[in-house]
Amino acid sequence: MSLFRTDRPARPDRTVAGAVRERVPVRYLPQTTPDHLRGTWREARPARIDASLAAALRRPTHGWLVAGASSEVPRGRSLVRTVAGREVVLWRDADGGLLAGPGACPHLGARLHDCDVVDGDVLCRWHGMPLGRDTSPPWNTYAAHDDGVLVWVRVGTVEDGVGPSERPVLGERPDPAGAVASVVSLVADCEPRDIVANRLDPWHGAWLHPYAFSDLTVDDDASSDDVLVLDVAYRLGRTFAVPVRAEFTCPDSHTVLMTITDGEGTGSVVETHATPLTAPGEHPARTVMTEAVVATSERVGFRAARSLSRLVQVGMRASQRQLWADDLEYAARRYALRRRGWSG
Repeated sequence: MSLFRTDRPARPDRTVAGAVRERVPVRYLPQTTPDHLRGTWREARPARIDASLAAALRRPTHGWLVAGASSEVPRGRSLVRTVAGREVVLWRDADGGLLAGPGACPHLGARLHDCDVVDGDVLCRWHGMPLGRDTSPPWNTYAAHDDGVLVWVRVGTVEDGVGPSERPVLGERPDPAGAVASVVSLVADCEPRDIVANRLDPWHGAWLHPYAFSDLTVDDDASSDDVLVLDVAYRLGRTFAVPVRAEFTCPDSHTVLMTITDGEGTGSVVETHATPLTAPGEHPARTVMTEAVVATSERVGFRAARSLSRLVQVGMRASQRQLWADDLEYAARRYALRRRGWSG
């Protein structure tokens, strides 16, 4: 499947330039100025975005919500997060497995954040009360899962007609042995649905993020309410870019998965997870956006980059934060207008 297709039949390119294009993913694609940039507002129809959002919201979470990055829960210390209006303490047992329970000590209510963890038990900072899977009372009361990139807890609403599952619904990722992962979490004044809706509007990319994306076209023939297929170029400055083909899908109602299906980094994914901070129905609502980028490539240069993964992750996180500074404003604006009763 080719990128940036034309109506002319493709012919094999056996020239030296063709061989170079096969080896080098970067293309000469000067950035289009706003006065020459094609508007996408006709394609980004509100009804079309709402239909994709409605399809996503019908997919159950079975109660599972993302609580952060795996790396944020070390051995030996506890971490407290607010998930769907509840304080949740996360820690690791003696074997490194993830455990979760209420974030308040049953003795006098101390917040169980940054406590010592000894032999798999959280030791309350106020009086040293041990809390764990085998203590009295047992404190492993929430189901928890570590997928190697993100940590999850089962404290959300279990949707009507389905039951709680043993594991969260996970999308396909590259083999971690050959990938570089980067995770960022940012808070916005909105509901999870607003973050999901933002990601289900790819047409805004070239306008809201011209420094990052260009030459974006949604393949209408390949797309539906359940999947959006598009061609887009990732900017490398004003002159060069890397074209790819990608698919947007929703494994559950709080997650959008973008998978590169053709071009540089095929198989790489960008996962966007929306975790409510506030309890269901509570307003003003606040939501944590957690984005996990799991990048892979078969190029020799990528293998070299993996050896410098910590430095690479710094740049990845900076780029993610820049993009989401714009996108969270988008999500918050949707929420504010909905609360006002606006129907444009």
